[in-house]
Amino acid sequence: MEVHDDMNLYLTTDKLYIEPNGRKEVLVIDRLSQETRVQVKTNEITNAYNVRKICGVLGSIKLISGTHLVIATHRVPVGFINNQVIWRLAGVDLIPYIPSTLHLNENQKHEDETYLAMVRSVLDTPYLYFSYSYDITHTLQRLHSMSPEFLKMSLLERADSRFVWNGNLLKAFQKPELRQYCLPLVMGFISINQVSINGHYFSWILISRRSTKRAGTRLFCRGIDNQGNVSNFVETEQIIEYNGEKVSFVQIRGSIPIFWYQTPNLKLKPRPRIDNTRDHLPPYLLHMDSLIMHYGKLVLVNLIDHRGAEDEMEKAFAQVVSRAGNPNERYEAFDFHAECKKMRWDRLNILIDRLAHEQDEFGVFHLRSGTLASAQDGVFRTNCIDCLDRTNVVQSMLAKRSLQLILTKLGILYSGQTLEGVGGGMIELFKNVWADNADLISVQYSGTGALKTDFTRTGKRTKQGLMKDGMNSLTRYYKNNFNDGFRQDSIDLFLANYVVKDGEGSTIPSPLKRNIKGWKYGTFPTVLLFAVSMFCATVLFSHEYNTESLLFLMFWGAMVFGTGSMILRNGRDFVDMPKLIILTVPREMEP
Repeated sequence: MEVHDDMNLYLTTDKLYIEPNGRKEVLVIDRLSQETRVQVKTNEITNAYNVRKICGVLGSIKLISGTHLVIATHRVPVGFINNQVIWRLAGVDLIPYIPSTLHLNENQKHEDETYLAMVRSVLDTPYLYFSYSYDITHTLQRLHSMSPEFLKMSLLERADSRFVWNGNLLKAFQKPELRQYCLPLVMGFISINQVSINGHYFSWILISRRSTKRAGTRLFCRGIDNQGNVSNFVETEQIIEYNGEKVSFVQIRGSIPIFWYQTPNLKLKPRPRIDNTRDHLPPYLLHMDSLIMHYGKLVLVNLIDHRGAEDEMEKAFAQVVSRAGNPNERYEAFDFHAECKKMRWDRLNILIDRLAHEQDEFGVFHLRSGTLASAQDGVFRTNCIDCLDRTNVVQSMLAKRSLQLILTKLGILYSGQTLEGVGGGMIELFKNVWADNADLISVQYSGTGALKTDFTRTGKRTKQGLMKDGMNSLTRYYKNNFNDGFRQDSIDLFLANYVVKDGEGSTIPSPLKRNIKGWKYGTFPTVLLFAVSMFCATVLFSHEYNTESLLFLMFWGAMVFGTGSMILRNGRDFVDMPKLIILTVPREMEP
């Protein structure tokens, strides 16, 4: 069942009207009672004070000033999957049911604007995707396994809830008569490309779907929760469409599935800590049972270091796998940095060779003219610490191997021919798309583009790539310490992990007032900045270094060192911490 696309939105003083083009019906929303209903359109709406074109209803969300309708205003076409258009969200708006804020005090008005900014920040995250007729929340294999009755449901009803980012926004619209107005959004990455090799034309598609379960920012959202959800869980599907045949290869990534934390504290790389006061096995079993149900057999590829704090994580992960003793799981540890040191990234082929047998055994989903030729009965679950940079490199290599085999099987590549040898820019396209995928998933989780994408784009590590990684690392440091509390709150508000309460900021305290910085927050940085300025001025403007100037240098140097040490010692007090949902990490567990 398709979702309505081009529509007109009419705003009147007491109602909102949404009119699908070419339909003799209209969706009516009462601004006061918030009742929604669909009625037959009998005449023109004449008392509207504002009329605008919209391209989708994304749901509604309750803020301090009241409920807001969330609408899609702009879209960009991405391409076709199964002859159906896929779109990228390019513009949104929030329409308040009650347009006046006279019922709010000044604090509430300010906090309401903060909540609005949070919702917009999630909707402005690159990128959110949708389709009016194709279910992009499911892989080809899941879609094929659905019953005819299930396929007749609306896109929202049959969608995989793990990947519907506006599922909570659409709860108020989940009525049978409103099904064609509910437009599900997927966050991640979609690239659709038309390719020609040896005179054969086909579509090569890459889709990454980010999960809404345990969603958050890089350092505030790590590991597993009690329900078996892991942070930064992403399902990535590579699809080939050629002459009525469809082939799909799926991989997944997700945070190390144990209880661990890495709370920001102004250090360049906070030490990850394992919470050994809790039993990792029960949520691990829930997580793996869910993966086996969705994907079949598992190879758990762990790319973290075998030294330092990461080594402790590796041993804890291996131990919980051993305790589980599931014959459908195999654990594969590969010390990425040690194996590839001194720019020896060719050594990644050692890992790919280790996985080749199981990749062939798992197979791919292959649909030939509507008939099932083969199914994929297992996946690689790859992780590093962030499940971003190292993970994407290895996933791209597995995807390349799969693509090579698929194109040969379909007769697009000749026997013995490689992607590098076909010309036409296919290998460059493949590398750039996978690098773009890395960048987008990284921006959504860490706030910056991915590291190590020079290898993904060019097949080798470069000095320019190392310099770019250094800049991205510094940007990550700043955002993770000083921006991500707001971003985490935004995600929690959008996904209804936190719901705004009646009377917030008036009769009950506002959570936005939590974590108000004390005197240290302003005093220490000011003293540090002044001390650095005085130290530099003494160095630059002293005509000669006598006893007096040396005493000045020693004094201001001591002030710089002392104040900097105090700031680092109290690092958590200077970090932008989430306010809506308080982190339960005890201070002794901090990195």
